[in-house]
Amino acid sequence: MATIGILTSGGDCPGLNAVIRGAVLKGTEVHGQEFVGFLDGWRGLVEGDAVPLDRSRVRGLAQQGGTILGTSRFGPYQGPLGGAQNIQATLDRLGVDAVVAIGGEGTAAASKRLYEDGIKIVGVPKTIDNDLSNTDYTFGFDTAVEIATVAIDRLRTTGNSHKRCMVLEVMGRHAGWIALHSGTAGGAHAILIPEHPESLEQICRWVLSVRNRGRAPMVVVAEGFKFPDMDEAYSTKGLDGFDRPRLGGIGEVLAPLIEERTGIETRATVLGHIQRGGVPTAFDRVLATRLGMAVTDLVADEEWGHMVALHGTEIARVGFDESLADPKFVPESRYQEMRVLFG
Repeated sequence: MATIGILTSGGDCPGLNAVIRGAVLKGTEVHGQEFVGFLDGWRGLVEGDAVPLDRSRVRGLAQQGGTILGTSRFGPYQGPLGGAQNIQATLDRLGVDAVVAIGGEGTAAASKRLYEDGIKIVGVPKTIDNDLSNTDYTFGFDTAVEIATVAIDRLRTTGNSHKRCMVLEVMGRHAGWIALHSGTAGGAHAILIPEHPESLEQICRWVLSVRNRGRAPMVVVAEGFKFPDMDEAYSTKGLDGFDRPRLGGIGEVLAPLIEERTGIETRATVLGHIQRGGVPTAFDRVLATRLGMAVTDLVADEEWGHMVALHGTEIARVGFDESLADPKFVPESRYQEMRVLFG
């Protein structure tokens, strides 16, 4: 009987608990597997900090946001106990046969390295940004889009009341999927994403066009958006745990520029971590559950170095190499499709 260790790493998002639940329920019922959960991401794996996971422990988890196991930006090669050799010794001591790592790009990269160093490991893709290659959607994305769409709807009513231009900044790092989908759903008059810079002059033309029709302009901007003359996305918050710039604040830069150029009172709202919290949508609950169930099949078949993914409506298996090939950015065609509606 195989014992599997599960961990959740990187940023949290709605649906993580549904993955854990799906894996434990199917793994125990179909494959006769046992499970433990490593606490606080890779830290728990490195330090051997684990708790048992059984059917009673995961009951009712599908609708809960966050992760019962905790997460962190800690890496598996950090500290004196890090590295594949020490981790394998910890797994042997705990009687754990394989690891399921649930996380985004950074987690997949760390998992790939551990696999190449001899650790039996598989993965489940997770990111609200929806920017991982070789999976059509990641759980958490739909929830983030829904939250952002509700925010647009709410900002529109107060904007209309005061005849203000409202700017909403959403997450996504260097990918504009959340901005594109929520902006489209909310009927935004301009959607600004990292992949396709727009000039301030063009943005103001769209805003004035909306005002001239007697409407209150609604602008959605992704946190990684850049003007054409910017080399890097706006960041004043230092580095995150993976030494990447912490993005955020471009909406508060953009709003006063719009007001100065157009004379229209403009307000910015940075949605921030609200997009990560709360209960997952039905779509994310189903997708996360299916991925959790499928990863137990991956372990049973001993397909180490792979992760489960969504291709169309079917769950597929892809290698860590494939998942890390290139980030999945918004293509030109998708942006131009919506751009004709701006203004």
